[in-house]
Amino acid sequence: MKLDTKAMRYLTAEDWRVLTAVEMGSKNHELVPTPLIAQISGLRGGTGVHKCISNLAKVGLIAKVKNAKYDGYRLTYGGLDYLALNTHRKQKSVYSVGNQIGVGKESDIYVVADESGTQRVLKIHRLGRISFRTVKANRDYLRNRSSGSWMYMSRLAAMKEFAFMSVLRDNGFPVPKPIAQSRHTIVMSLIDAFPLRQISSIPEPALLYSELIDMILRLARHGLIHGDFNEFNILVEEEPSSTGAATSTSKNVSDEPSILPVDTQFADASSNISPSSVTLVPTLIDFPQMLSIDHANAEFYFDRDVSCIKRFFERRFHFSSDEPGPFFSDVKKTMGKDSKRLDIEVEATGFSKKMAKELEVYMREVGVDGDTETEDAPEGDRDDNEPPSADEAEIEDIVDEQLQQADVAGEATEPAIVDTMENLSLQVESTSTDAGEAPLPLDLVSNPHDVFQKIHSKKRASGWAI
Repeated sequence: MKLDTKAMRYLTAEDWRVLTAVEMGSKNHELVPTPLIAQISGLRGGTGVHKCISNLAKVGLIAKVKNAKYDGYRLTYGGLDYLALNTHRKQKSVYSVGNQIGVGKESDIYVVADESGTQRVLKIHRLGRISFRTVKANRDYLRNRSSGSWMYMSRLAAMKEFAFMSVLRDNGFPVPKPIAQSRHTIVMSLIDAFPLRQISSIPEPALLYSELIDMILRLARHGLIHGDFNEFNILVEEEPSSTGAATSTSKNVSDEPSILPVDTQFADASSNISPSSVTLVPTLIDFPQMLSIDHANAEFYFDRDVSCIKRFFERRFHFSSDEPGPFFSDVKKTMGKDSKRLDIEVEATGFSKKMAKELEVYMREVGVDGDTETEDAPEGDRDDNEPPSADEAEIEDIVDEQLQQADVAGEATEPAIVDTMENLSLQVESTSTDAGEAPLPLDLVSNPHDVFQKIHSKKRASGWAI
């Protein structure tokens, strides 16, 4: 879903209390009864509560379900986004929100900035988002899901990523700097780098390949397997080399971030840096699927990480290593009793094995299994695991909302859902800014009535309950 912060300026303290009350009630209720909202919020007089509920519903932060058995509201992803952003604003980790720079099946990425103007990355986990290409396969699970599971699981994914990122950063691994975590969101440093999948050529593929394989082995020796180590989750930064030769090296991410570049080739003819003086610095991102080397399927995920890198370098850079492996059994043999186990350190941060198991089961049920392409799929064709476009993501959100409403009402049928997907037409309005523009403040809006009217018209067009 699209993150729209324009209405934040017009929410009163009472509105925030009511929104928080809906979130608290969602822990035990799929649809939070209106009297319970009033009780949790602690506001005097029923009129004030109903006014706040009306204000929140107008901007899509809470929603009413059609044909519900009782009067109540549910928290939307927009409402959860606002609660998380409000926490970041109070902690002064986020002052303004800019353009969206990434979208996937389970997360959205935005450029944000603090009060000093330093740009950062806001990652919003959305494990409740369903791909309309696999909606039939997910129907049975969605019908039997527990109350508030999408909120809880998205929060677990954010907690897990923040915990792993913090531990890896403290131990010298090249990952972004974690800054703050609230609910299902993470704020981290912004890296001036190219995603590996967007790079068309590099001076010395063997050097970068060796660096990435070494990173997989180093993680394993510390008791961790990334689980989704591929071209989607590796950023490559280019720096002038002091030796005058093309090299590849790993280092900690700079704390002075800038906007991600959109070029697709390193050291080309238009660059002022010659190919012989470029140092390539890889940075690893995206950790919700990271697991311990003691996991039952650790060998499978380790081999998949290695094969993903091998396959990508063969396809893109026409480079194939003469050395076989590395193999999981060899890594296990080299691990000594004195090896520092980072998986144990992660548990010490508060992210327990029970939480990891719950998140793993949920991600498997909703079909989140990384961004890896299938072996038989052509490189130019996008398969179901590749992140959807902005338009597709917008349509997916509408289908998801309709599925959730229909499940609660108990009246949806598969043919009706298929008809909705086939005939759904939504005009997606672009709100992205240019890469070089500064993010806009959270509370910047010209007219709140325009915001309300736009949300109403979009919901009516897509069949949402208002």
